Amino acid sequence: MGQVLRHETKSDNGHEAYKNIKLAFFLNLAFTIFEVIGGLWTNSLAILSDALHDLGDSISLGMSWHLEKYSQKAPDKIYTYGYARFSVLSALINNFILVGGSVLILTRAIPRILHPEEVKPGGMLIFAVTGIIINGLAVLRLKKGKSFNEKAVFWHMLEDVVGWLAILAAGVIMLFVDMPVLDPVLSVLITVYVIYNVIKNSKGILRVLMQRVPVNLSIDELEKEIAALPGVLSVHHTHLWSLEGEKNLLSTHVAVKEETGMNEILKIKNSVKEMLHQKNIKHVTVEIDCESENCGDENCI
Repeated sequence: MGQVLRHETKSDNGHEAYKNIKLAFFLNLAFTIFEVIGGLWTNSLAILSDALHDLGDSISLGMSWHLEKYSQKAPDKIYTYGYARFSVLSALINNFILVGGSVLILTRAIPRILHPEEVKPGGMLIFAVTGIIINGLAVLRLKKGKSFNEKAVFWHMLEDVVGWLAILAAGVIMLFVDMPVLDPVLSVLITVYVIYNVIKNSKGILRVLMQRVPVNLSIDELEKEIAALPGVLSVHHTHLWSLEGEKNLLSTHVAVKEETGMNEILKIKNSVKEMLHQKNIKHVTVEIDCESENCGDENCI
């Protein structure tokens, strides 16, 4: 009988997220180049493994930087829900890149556990401290980020800080104890940690792409709350999904009595929208069905 559609527009938060991710990209890319040189100079596979990981991060940040702005484009006749899902596609591509790089590092690190090579712990310390400072600056800038992209980038950069803290500890130990095997062992540990996080992040990405109901919401509970609103007889044919893990969308059918007037219908629609907006469901489609009307859905009674 009617529909209510609501689209979000680009906000100041989106512009701030764009600037933060841009800064993180340039910091990470510059340090990746610095890191590759340092890994070759110190003969540290741990540093090279982190450099490869940072290269994947740089690609991810570059895509995120571009897509953060691109995803703010308004819906059009080609992408009627907007461009937000391009950021999810970018994340999925980058996860594949990280997994491929991680496998390559493991094939290099495992043989060196069996046959350790000398490294330069003093050089490792220099690069570890530099890595903590540069990645730490990005973490502080992104700490209060609200967008999905900012949060994803924040955890990437925080993961880098943890990796450099581990390399710093290994470098200190090797200054006093001749344990070159510590470097490839640390490389394996960092790589396994990266793969673990990639798998965990991929699960969330696939949930979004497969249009799963967001984990913090329940259709049964939402239908009960809508059905409890004044003038509503029942609720059915409800669909709930997310564009990119942050922007949630919902469509539903609300049944009312035959004699319900237009003003009352508008009040019901507004009540449904207001309640759902408070639950971070910003794009809402409501169809009103009369009591005796069959909408065609098999659950419509």
